[in-house]
Amino acid sequence: MIKPLEWKDDRIVVLDQRELPHREVYLNVFNQHQMAGAINSLAIRGAPLLGLAGAWGLFLAVHKVDDEDRETFFKELFATRDFLIATRPTAINLAASIDKAIAPVVTKMKAKVPELKQLIYDEIRKMEEEEKQNCQKIGEIGSKILKDGAKVLTHCNTGMLATGGIGTALAILYTAKEQGKDFSVIVDETRPLLQGARLTAWELMKHDIMPTVITDSTAAWAMKSGLVDTIIVGADRIASNGDFANKIGTYNLAIVAKEHKIPFYVAAPISTIDMNITSGEEITIEQRPPDEVRQFMGRLVTTRNVLAWAPAFDITPVNYVTGIITEKGIVEKPTLAKIKKMVF
Repeated sequence: MIKPLEWKDDRIVVLDQRELPHREVYLNVFNQHQMAGAINSLAIRGAPLLGLAGAWGLFLAVHKVDDEDRETFFKELFATRDFLIATRPTAINLAASIDKAIAPVVTKMKAKVPELKQLIYDEIRKMEEEEKQNCQKIGEIGSKILKDGAKVLTHCNTGMLATGGIGTALAILYTAKEQGKDFSVIVDETRPLLQGARLTAWELMKHDIMPTVITDSTAAWAMKSGLVDTIIVGADRIASNGDFANKIGTYNLAIVAKEHKIPFYVAAPISTIDMNITSGEEITIEQRPPDEVRQFMGRLVTTRNVLAWAPAFDITPVNYVTGIITEKGIVEKPTLAKIKKMVF
C-alpha cells in the first residue's frame, strides 16, 4: 500500500504529490494552516483523500487546545471547519468528512474536552477503515465490467494517491489484475499538472501494470484507432441526477466515447454523491491560478503574462454515463430514482 497520508504522534505525514514521480518527499503537517497549504498547493489531492486530510486538519486544530478550555476548543473546531472547507470547493468529500468528524461532538456537547478530542480521533480512524473497505468493494464490483483483453483508458489519478485505500477507478484495475485478467491501460497525461503522466503511471508501474501514456489531445484518435474499449474515470462530486464533476478534460472524453460507442464508467464512493443538488449546474467549479497553465515545474511554457484560464474541473452530463460504480453496486444508465435507491 502507498500511504499518501498518515497520523504519527502529533502530526500528519504527507507524501508530497507535487514531487512525484521523481522524488518521494514527505511533509510533516502540524496544524490546520499547514494542512490547508498542502491541500491548496496540491501536495494532497483526490476527492476521498481530501476528505480524510480535512478531517485530520480539524483534529490538528483542536488536539493541542488546553483540556480545560472548552470555549477555545469549540471556537477552533467550527472556525477550522469553515476554513478548511473553503480550500477546495468542488469536491464534496472534503466538507462531508469534516462534518462527519464533528458529528459525534455535536451529540455530546457537554462532555469534557479530552473526551471530545477522543471522539473526533476515533471517528477519523473509523472513516479511514471505511474508506479502505469502500475502495476494496469498488474494485471487486467494478472488475466485473472488464473482460480479458480489455483496453481501458483512464484520466487523472484515482488510485492510492487519491484515496485512503486502493483507489476508485484504479481499484478496478488492481482487482482485475489480482483476478488474473489480461488488459491494457492508456493513461491521459491530464494537463495542466499531469496527474496522469506523473502520478497514475508511477502508481500503476509500482503495481506491475505497464500503462501507455498519451497526451490528452490523443484520446479521441486512440478511440478511433481501436485502442480503447472501456473508459473508467473518478469523480469529485456527483449530482443527484448523475451529472458529475471530475478533472478538467473528462467532458471531452465522454463526448468522444459516445461518438465511438465506448462504455463510459464513473467509479466513486457513495460519499461523493451530493443528493442536495439536482444537477451538475449547481456544482462550483474551482478556478486554479493562471500560472498552472502558463508554467510547468516552475518554467514558463508560453509568452509571459499571456492570459490563461485554468478551471480545475468540468461537468459531464449524465446522458454520457454508462454506469456509476460504487461500493454498493453499479447504477446502469443513472437516473435520479436509481441513484436515490442506491444511496438510501
